[in-house]
Amino acid sequence: MSNEISLDGLTVAEKVQLLERVWSELCRSTIDVSSPDWHREILEERQRRLLSGEATVSTWHEAKARLMKLGQ
Repeated sequence: MSNEISLDGLTVAEKVQLLERVWSELCRSTIDVSSPDWHREILEERQRRLLSGEATVSTWHEAKARLMKLGQ
């Protein structure tokens, strides 16, 4: 199945909108998809960095605002 979408002509705002639509659709799916081991390892490292104070978290609103600024 080929659902190739050309992203070259999209603005950052349009790409973020597309990501939000895809994420919403995935969240509605009832199919259970397990994460691969490499993803668990990344999450464990991020948690370690958060607990040690090496990293901080952002809300989706804050992260989205930063992404939108990159596209300007």
